[in-house]
Amino acid sequence: MIDSKYQYLKKLTKQLYNMKSTKVDKELDGTTPPSVFIGTYNYPKVFAGPLLTTAYEDSSIMDKPELWINNNTSQEEIIGYRLNLVRGKQTIGITDLENNYVEKLQEITMAKTSVTSEAEFNKKPRGMTFSAENAPHGPSAELKKFDIDNFKWEHQLEKAYYDTDLKAADAVEILHKKEIPFTQIQKAFSVGTMGEKDNRKLVPTRWSITAVDTIIADKLLENVKYYPQIDTYRVYEYTSLNNYYAILEIPTPWQFEWMEAFLGVKGRNLIFTDYEHNKGKKEYSRVGGCYYTSKMAVLEQLEKEKKQAGCIIFREANEDYIPLGVFNVRENVRHAMTSKPKEFETMKQSLNYIETKLKLTVDDFRKASDLLDEVLKERQTTLDQFF
Repeated sequence: MIDSKYQYLKKLTKQLYNMKSTKVDKELDGTTPPSVFIGTYNYPKVFAGPLLTTAYEDSSIMDKPELWINNNTSQEEIIGYRLNLVRGKQTIGITDLENNYVEKLQEITMAKTSVTSEAEFNKKPRGMTFSAENAPHGPSAELKKFDIDNFKWEHQLEKAYYDTDLKAADAVEILHKKEIPFTQIQKAFSVGTMGEKDNRKLVPTRWSITAVDTIIADKLLENVKYYPQIDTYRVYEYTSLNNYYAILEIPTPWQFEWMEAFLGVKGRNLIFTDYEHNKGKKEYSRVGGCYYTSKMAVLEQLEKEKKQAGCIIFREANEDYIPLGVFNVRENVRHAMTSKPKEFETMKQSLNYIETKLKLTVDDFRKASDLLDEVLKERQTTLDQFF
């Protein structure tokens, strides 16, 4: 399923390449938001480097998804931010951390604000990149030279960096509890600034996003599994960036299903799903990073409330949807979970409400699902036995 989903999204992004990204010469003076990008190609030797812009003013908004949803930033504005970021890169072994260039990347991921920078490329940067997992960026080229000015580090990230006896998963948990933004934690994680000294390494951006989502979700779930269950059916919802999300919490022990529909794909609709029961998920999700990031966002809310629930998420992406990375899911689901839910006495009532907001039917989702279908069958069996 993951292959078919990514093939579809890859085709979808091809139509975007008539957009224009920023044009720069072989030299670039400006700032980094701060931001870095590490690719997967040729792993364990990877292309790693900063994302840079010609802007001298504070450019942090260009790589701060946590602010985009709260500020009602449009899809066009986000793409505008991202296509103005130029990717510099050099080939680096993932364990080659005793390297002046890597040290600069580590420093900028721990910066409190955007960092003044200078770059010289081997040739003029070209192209642009859109992805289902990562936020897009503008042209790229190999770096000949990269320098940064002095700046202040974020104190909590600095503490994790210097604690070489602290495991990476524990560092992520501590930083999350200290309310360091997810993207800051993920970027610092990706350039090997946390973990036991001998275990530190570069982690490709795509993998680091899922790793940090998973670490946080697993830590939260350790607690949530022992909280009392909710006693009604709850529906949280939110519409943003050409997506509608309905998050249904049900009064059961923890179980989870992510269902996403892409509408109007060559005259038909595509639905991708994945799920887990109370013991969690062992294998990598067949729908990719969206699964882990939505799960983490729901568990954040349950932890705050000290409650336990099962959860089924319905997502519809309409015809104008453009893949912007899994931040789109994380921040939209997080935003939905801060709203006051609609409460219902029965599963049927909650699904009837959700169906009034969907363009597809609940039955369309049920046919593609595992957990939703299973829960509905269980409830029908219980009713049959009662009567």
